Amino acid sequence: MNTLHNFSKGIIKENPVLVLVLGTCPTLATSTSVINALGMGAAATLVLICSNIVISALRKVIPDKVRIPCYIVLIAGLVTSVQMLVKAYTPALNDALGIYLPLIVVNCIILGRAEMFASKNKVIDSAADGFGMGIGFTLALFLMASIREVFGNGTFCGIEIPVLNDNHVSILTMAPGGFFVFGLLIACVNKFGKHKPKSNNSGCESCPQAELCSKKGGSTLVKGANTDD
Repeated sequence: MNTLHNFSKGIIKENPVLVLVLGTCPTLATSTSVINALGMGAAATLVLICSNIVISALRKVIPDKVRIPCYIVLIAGLVTSVQMLVKAYTPALNDALGIYLPLIVVNCIILGRAEMFASKNKVIDSAADGFGMGIGFTLALFLMASIREVFGNGTFCGIEIPVLNDNHVSILTMAPGGFFVFGLLIACVNKFGKHKPKSNNSGCESCPQAELCSKKGGSTLVKGANTDD
C-alpha cells in the first residue's frame, strides 16, 4: 500500500507541474504539440525512474557534503544516454525538442525528487515515486499540449481537425497562450482536486498564539497589547 501511495500521489495529489509548480520551463516550451509533449514526458519519466533507483541504492555511500554534485553527475549521465537513444531512433523528435532534451539535467522535478525522496527511501519506493511523478508530469504536458494544439493549430498529433483548422486561435501556441492554459489548469486542480480542510473546534489549545492570549471577562487579551478599548 505504501508503494502504491508513493506511485499515485504524483499523478494528481502532488502533481509536479500543476500542484508543486515544478518544471515550468519545459512544460511551457514543449506543450505546443502533443507528440513533443509525450516525447518530453517519456524521456523525463525514464530519467526520473532511473535516477531515483540509482540514488536510492547509493544513498548510504554518497557523502552528504557533496550529494548535490553527485546527483547532478548521475542525472547528467542518464540524460546523455536517453538523448543518444532519442537521436538514434527518433531523430525528428530530437530536433523538435531541441535544447530542452539535454536540459532535463537541470529539471527541478528530477533533482527535487532525488533530494527529497530517493536519498531517504528504499529502491522500490523510490522507483514508484519516480514513475508516479513522471506519469504526472506527462499527464500535465499532454493536457496542456492538447488544448494548445487543438485550439491553437486546429490539429491533434498533426492531424487536421475540421472547422477548428480554419478557426484556430494562434496565440495559444505562443508564450502568452501557454501561460494562460497553464494558469487555467492550475486553477482547475485547485478548485476540484483538493478537499476542503475540516473545521477544527478543539478550542484555544490548538492555536499557535495560545500562550500569548489570556481569557478575561469573556474577551481575549493579548499580553502586552493596549486594552483601553
